[in-house]
Order: sequence, then C-alpha cells, then structure tokens
Amino acid sequence: MASRDQFQRFIFEHSQVRGAWVQLDESYREITSQAPYPESIRDLLGEALVASIVMSSSLKFEGTLSIQAQGEGPLRTLMAECSHDRKIRGLARFDEHAVSEESFHNLLGEGRMAITITPNQGTRYQGVVPRERDSLAGCLEEYFERSEQIPTSLFLFSSENGAAGLMLQRLPGATEQDDALWERVNHLARTVEAGELLELDSETLLHRLFHEETVRLFDAETVEFQCSCSEERTLGALESIGKEECYSILEEQGSIEMDCQFCHAHYRFDRNDIDQLFAGHTLH
Repeated sequence: MASRDQFQRFIFEHSQVRGAWVQLDESYREITSQAPYPESIRDLLGEALVASIVMSSSLKFEGTLSIQAQGEGPLRTLMAECSHDRKIRGLARFDEHAVSEESFHNLLGEGRMAITITPNQGTRYQGVVPRERDSLAGCLEEYFERSEQIPTSLFLFSSENGAAGLMLQRLPGATEQDDALWERVNHLARTVEAGELLELDSETLLHRLFHEETVRLFDAETVEFQCSCSEERTLGALESIGKEECYSILEEQGSIEMDCQFCHAHYRFDRNDIDQLFAGHTLH
C-alpha cells in the first residue's frame, strides 16, 4: 500500500500562481503519540507540521524551516520543523491543568511566534510572525504578506488520525490575468472541507476544486518523521554547557543522562565519555 504521507507541488499553467498539497498519516501519528496531547494541542501541532512542509517547499538550499511559538497560555511551547528532503519532527509543551478546547490565541496567550530558516551552510534567518489573525493559517498568511510580499492562502486541517493542507501563492510579476486567476482559485479553495483534504488524494482533490483550470501536478515526495538527534549532537550540547558543569553532574549523579524531546531516545554518558569529550582533562 502506497504511503499516504506525501507532498506535491502544482502550478496553474501559463500563470504566476502556484500551490502545494500535503497529507500526513503515519508520520503525524508517530509525532503526536510522543505525549498525551489534548485534542486542541494535538490539532494545532498537526496544523503547524503541515504548514512547515508547504512553507519549506520554497527553500532553495539544504536546511530546515521551523515554526516556533512560546506561549504564556496553556500552550507553553510549539515547534514544527521540516527539512528540504521532507523529514519532519515536532512537539508541544503545555500546562495539562489549564488546557481546554481553547482557540488558537487563548492557547498561546501573550506569546510570540517565529519562522526560523536554518541552512546546512550559511546564516540562520528568523522572522517574527504577527499574531493579529484568529488562526495559525491566518497568522502565517500575514507573515508571507509582510515579510515576503507574496500573497499566500493556507488551508490547514488536523484530526485524530491525520493532518493535511493546501497552500496557494501568487508570485511576483503577476499580470491582470493572474490577478483574476488568483481570485477564482481562492474562491474555489475556500470551499474545501476538512474531510476532503484529509481523505482525498491530490489528483482527485485538485480536479474537484480546479477542474476548469489547467493544473500541472509535479511528482509526489514522501514525507516522514525523522529526528535529527544523535549521540554526537548530544555530546556537543554537553560540551556547550562546559567542563565544570559536566563534572559537577557526574560527581552528583554518577553519569549524565539525557532524553531527546522529539523522539525520546535515551543517551547515557559516564566519566570515561566525558573525559574523552574534554580531551582527558578532568577536574578533581
């Protein structure tokens, strides 16, 4: 059975209007099963994962795009990340005693949200996402409008078993014909229902929405959950906190143990590991 975790780009022929479609199944369930997420938190995490995938489709380099939020409401942390080769990971931290079926803004409270683009080689970029609209999709549309000057429409849905989304963008250099096309396809896209995006394959969905337009659909790309943690990276994190702190933990606990927040991989380091990390210069 073919994977339902897929991403596809599409364009409206002979125009400056493009789009992207994504549907998540197994990867979404793997990520959301990492913690006992309440429905409202789980659904928002799913929307953020979908958004990170369609937004990363414009990356012209190897690296990652992440959506990050720090909240002062029931949701304390939200993070969804997608790499250039469609590897995703994500998590949310929340106050389990305060979460209810809250709206997007009530979940985050007076928090902040940002888009971080991290190339494998080069300078990291971070842009602030305005919090003036009522949904994650609306706030990200405003981000594109202000930061990228690219009119963008996002349709994000998430449920217990899957997540899906659709993105439309009008590129620079649009003509009057493109403007008319943009209005038409947005009007049609606004009719899409959650069940259609979550259940229908891309060809069926796009034909149902845009059958009067000429749409070219590019090859599907597989999306999968993959954590980038490793023993090497974890040791790098220990090196960054410093030799004195590491040996202090060793003296107190006998070893240093760390768990990955994204995949719950467990790492344990003894004195010999820390000696090697700091080139054998121990503190006694």
